[in-house]
Amino acid sequence: MSAETWTRLTVQLAARCVLNPRLALDLCSMLWAFRARDWYRRIPLLPLPPREYLRWRMYTAYGDEAAVPPVDDVIRFARWRREVMRL
Repeated sequence: MSAETWTRLTVQLAARCVLNPRLALDLCSMLWAFRARDWYRRIPLLPLPPREYLRWRMYTAYGDEAAVPPVDDVIRFARWRREVMRL
C-alpha cells in the first residue's frame, strides 16, 4: 500500500468534510468501528484499522490488496453504513 495515495485519499476526504459536517461524522464513526481494538498500545497511538484488515478489504472489494479506494466509494460506504445501522 502506497502511503502517498492513502495520504491523498485522506486529504481529499478531509476537504469534503469541511464542506459537509455530516460526512465528517459518518467517516469518524466508520473509522472508530474499524479501529484495531488495542490501538492505544501501539505507536502511533491512533485508532486506525489493522493493516491486514485493510489489505483484506481492498482485495475483496477491488481484487488487489494494494488498491486505494476512490473518494466517492468511501463516502458512499460511510453513508450506506449510517443508513443501514440507523446511526
